[in-house]
Amino acid sequence: MLRVDVNADDLLHTRFALSPVFELNSLLRRLEAGNSPGWAAAHLDRLRPRFELLRRDTALDAVLALKVPESGANFVAPPPRTAAQTFDDDLAAIRATPAADARAEIDFYLGRRPTLPERVRRILTDRAAVTLLAEAIEAAWTELLADDWPRVRTVCERDVVHRTDRLSRSGWASALAGLAPQVRWNNSGIELPGFIGRDGTVSPGGAGVLFIPSVFIWPDVAAHLDDPTPKTVIYPARGAATFFSTPEALVPDALAALIGRSRARLLLALATPATTTQLGHGLDLPLGTISDHLSVLRRAALVRRTRVGRGVRYERTPLGESLASLGDEPE
Repeated sequence: MLRVDVNADDLLHTRFALSPVFELNSLLRRLEAGNSPGWAAAHLDRLRPRFELLRRDTALDAVLALKVPESGANFVAPPPRTAAQTFDDDLAAIRATPAADARAEIDFYLGRRPTLPERVRRILTDRAAVTLLAEAIEAAWTELLADDWPRVRTVCERDVVHRTDRLSRSGWASALAGLAPQVRWNNSGIELPGFIGRDGTVSPGGAGVLFIPSVFIWPDVAAHLDDPTPKTVIYPARGAATFFSTPEALVPDALAALIGRSRARLLLALATPATTTQLGHGLDLPLGTISDHLSVLRRAALVRRTRVGRGVRYERTPLGESLASLGDEPE
């Protein structure tokens, strides 16, 4: 079992963040492995022809060669430095990797992959390897994830809101409850009993732990534990399956008949509090339409709004919670 021991300073500096390049990394692993969860299979099948073209036309196979089941090269998936990390930030960090650091990681994985195709080996031993790998990662982002990122980001943002709310109300045990079967809080530490590839105990040394939600990693969990990068846990985002679902299919007919299908979709989407922008990305509805429907739901006392900083977040009232369950019980 792997355990991350945390002290008071670690708890103070532990945080949740989003990572575009980690999400891309999880997606690439899924596409390469070909073993998609049932609810994600159709989406990944649509991407697979583009993925195969990228493998043929770019250095993507060299990027994939820097991954093995239990680990991957850190420099091609750097942890986010800020809560508002963008893919451009990630790409800049990859391109800025010192040549010696990149070479050490590349040589390590070359040693783990003695039978690589000659084309891939040439790329990884090229003096311009970092540039070639960065170009392939950028192409993969553009072709495979950029268009879907607003919706993926919305799912992950709402997971972070849920976790941080639980943390502020009830502490770390509550925040980590239900994170994943492979992650648990026990005796002032984070345990990963099902983690593959490493056992023992590690310590963040007061720097805290970085938690990153992911849509495409489900049902797995990943961890970055090597210095000097932060101790990082990547876990399945709450509600990840909704990214792959047809929204209309999730609305019970009885609820749609009572308040209208669009308002029903909004009410169900507010299982986790959200802003109008997050709802727009998640439901693919115009912001004006969302605002109009939210106004009706507020007048009916089904939702309420709370100002958070400069923004406004909506959540269901107890009456809204009760109505959202309509259709859950068999007729």
